[in-house]
Amino acid sequence: MIYRTLGSTNERVSAIGVGGWHLGLRKVSESVSIDIVRAALDRGINFMDNCWDYNEGASEIRMGKALRDGYRDRAFLMTKIDGRSKKEATRQLDESLKRLQVEMIDLVQHHEILRFEDPYRIFDEEGANAALVEARAAGKIRYIGFTGHKDPQIHLHMLKIAADHGFKFDAVQMPLNVMDAHFRSFENHVLPELVRQKIGVLGMKCMANGILLKSGTVTPIECLQYALNLPASVVITGIDSMEILDQACQAVESFRPMSGQEVGSLLAKTAEAAMSGQYEPFKTSSLFDGTALSPQWLGDEPERLQQLMPK
Repeated sequence: MIYRTLGSTNERVSAIGVGGWHLGLRKVSESVSIDIVRAALDRGINFMDNCWDYNEGASEIRMGKALRDGYRDRAFLMTKIDGRSKKEATRQLDESLKRLQVEMIDLVQHHEILRFEDPYRIFDEEGANAALVEARAAGKIRYIGFTGHKDPQIHLHMLKIAADHGFKFDAVQMPLNVMDAHFRSFENHVLPELVRQKIGVLGMKCMANGILLKSGTVTPIECLQYALNLPASVVITGIDSMEILDQACQAVESFRPMSGQEVGSLLAKTAEAAMSGQYEPFKTSSLFDGTALSPQWLGDEPERLQQLMPK
């Protein structure tokens, strides 16, 4: 396994991370999910991704069961919360701690920063970041980050609003794949800023749940190794079977830093298919936007703003 440092922290994390969403799918039995997590840890993958809203909590519950019997000590555990208010963020974090059966989560991230208003809600006096800062001081969490998949400009906006409030994130999660470079690119616009600020980079959607593969332009190993070649701390990938776990491990074991010519060749193969964004529907549709389908997860708007509204 390849290990990298998570941004400015001293944490050593595996270059491949286990995506949490797939672990709670109905087609994947609980026993298989537990086996996947434990086998991944046994093979050196220590980064575990999850989220409060994945599969109505099933993903966190299953991971919590998998991390019993000494496995928790070997994992760098991450989850995400959707709440934008301090009250809702606190509630969701406490639920995640119970589901995961832990007293502390290594990294908690503000999930789905998809709208330009999200940073303002999160950094409000009664916003979600206040909840996470308090949780960190109480020893419930260690690090704080954010995620999003819609537009690199929104990520940059989140970083700016955080800086305006004197806050620096420990990690940021975003799409990094062979098509992203051609369309509304996180790689081109956000990645250099994260590297500059020494913020941990968490790549996701390297295959977009298999959608990129439907273009017929790239293989799973090429997708994984392209993302591994970027300056990312972790490439998070969905794993729903032992065969897919084998594939992820194979990608790491056979990985060698790619030459400029090799990168150029992959980008050339994907350029035409990538131009319209059709194979990255998380950018061009609401199909991947859980908080758009369930806006109640965000919590209430700040009270002071509600008071400004005409009665």
